[in-house]
Amino acid sequence: MSGSSGHDFDADAVGYEDTLNRGLSVSGEKATFFAESRILWLAGRLRRFGFVVRTGLDYGCGTGGSTPFLLDVLGAQAVVGLDPSATSLEVARAKHAALRVEYRLPQDYRPNGTVDLAFCNGVFHHIPPAQRAGTLSYMAACLRPGGLVALWENNPWNPGTRYVMKRIPFDREAIPMTSIEARGLARSVQLEVLTTDFCFFFPRVFRMLRRFERWLAPVPLGAQYLVLCRKPSGSVNRE
Repeated sequence: MSGSSGHDFDADAVGYEDTLNRGLSVSGEKATFFAESRILWLAGRLRRFGFVVRTGLDYGCGTGGSTPFLLDVLGAQAVVGLDPSATSLEVARAKHAALRVEYRLPQDYRPNGTVDLAFCNGVFHHIPPAQRAGTLSYMAACLRPGGLVALWENNPWNPGTRYVMKRIPFDREAIPMTSIEARGLARSVQLEVLTTDFCFFFPRVFRMLRRFERWLAPVPLGAQYLVLCRKPSGSVNRE
């Protein structure tokens, strides 16, 4: 995902998916598997909370890899994708022109407090730590009262994750963020942390074991984690 680091994501935009797939190849899966699986996991969480997504925000959307799943799996009626890489947005528009999505630069989108769900994946490790609270505050400002932030990040406690990040040129200089740091960041901007889940424990060669991952979600060893948090004044109950 494109972020706010010094890396030039414009230069990577056209070959972004191929580069990502090469890095992920050690898992036996491609980027689309992870993109869909993240949204499927999130959808399960939202069902348990009785939370319906009508409007979504994909912060750091890159070339739009999550767009189809936000629409089709979560059932969002409209999605806005934001990314600081203009070239990445051009690629996203070309790939998803027929979908109910609008892609913009962050500076061209004014938060209006109406979005149901703000989603981001693999974004915050590209944002300098001193700027992370401001970014999450911006995302929270986009939400309606009771809206949710679904923050997915790479888990630095997983050695496989660190290895894959070293294989991907635009991730090598990134600064990982632990789940503890992510929860603290959410609370620092007055978001209520609802759940923290760890996912992607098994590579494709051990895919038969993936059926057990729902029970492993509390174990902080999955390749990625989800911190789901809520803007105050909502009706979602803490689990």
